[in-house]
Amino acid sequence: MHEFAGALQSRQGDRGVFITTSRFTADAVANVEALRARIELIDGPRLADLMTKYEVGVPPEQKVTLYRLHEDYFENL
Repeated sequence: MHEFAGALQSRQGDRGVFITTSRFTADAVANVEALRARIELIDGPRLADLMTKYEVGVPPEQKVTLYRLHEDYFENL
């Protein structure tokens, strides 16, 4: 993380995104917080959530309609 933050600073970047398909260690998260750099950490589960939310690389297979029973329907007959 120190190298990444240093690279951002040397290129006059004001923020960065570091992505992993696994998880960040507690030390990595603590280092980013201690650096006070504007670095967004995206781990595997969050990446999957974002990909699903924005349908990036994960097209929907099937859309399903859910029905709810109107409880008062039969009382009004």
